Amino acid sequence: MLFFSKLKDYQTIMPDLFKKDNSSIIRLVEGKGELLCLPNWLSEEEQRYYFSLLQRELAWKTEKLLIAGRQVLSPRLVAWYGNPGINYRYSSITHEALPWHQALLILKQKIKEQFAARINSVLGNFYRNGRDSMGWHADSEPELGKDPAIYSLSLGASRFFDYRRRDKSCSKQRIELQPGSLLIMQGSFQEYWLHQIPKQLRVEEPRINLTFRYIHNSGLGLSIRKETKKPV
Repeated sequence: MLFFSKLKDYQTIMPDLFKKDNSSIIRLVEGKGELLCLPNWLSEEEQRYYFSLLQRELAWKTEKLLIAGRQVLSPRLVAWYGNPGINYRYSSITHEALPWHQALLILKQKIKEQFAARINSVLGNFYRNGRDSMGWHADSEPELGKDPAIYSLSLGASRFFDYRRRDKSCSKQRIELQPGSLLIMQGSFQEYWLHQIPKQLRVEEPRINLTFRYIHNSGLGLSIRKETKKPV
């Protein structure tokens, strides 16, 4: 089975990554960084459990974004958890990480053991439906250090994930992230590539995305890069 993007400017013809028996690592980008996908990293039962629990118990809130010189509401809900003292600076306000939720600690430990990962924080994004989105961006803030590793876990509804080279707008590619999949961005990926979660107006179900990461010099905070387009 093949996945074909419906958009003419997306160059994507990919095998079905999410067959039930597929537990291998899929290498989507090699050279100029790495983008890896682990389909079915969590079982269907596991991902449903974590989605239901985290939807109810994480401290989701609406953030304000500074775009084109004015403040607009973020087109998704967010939650920030981490070790003591792990802060980030956003829209001129410093936000302190909430103490780890037990379920987040379990997922963090699973990632650390499997990939020998350094993790001290996680940013959660809650997409209430297909009208929620995230514009083109890179996780390339100085506080993440050089060549950061980002471990991105999908729970709930399936959503498109687009990525393209910074210097080649015609290089856009797309995959559909299924619940339970783990996406890993590492090496120089953030330096050379941008990524986004586009709107999908036909999607009515919610999705949770957890991006586990390591913050350096936490006292300076994390300044999340502005999105390139005004949310609508």
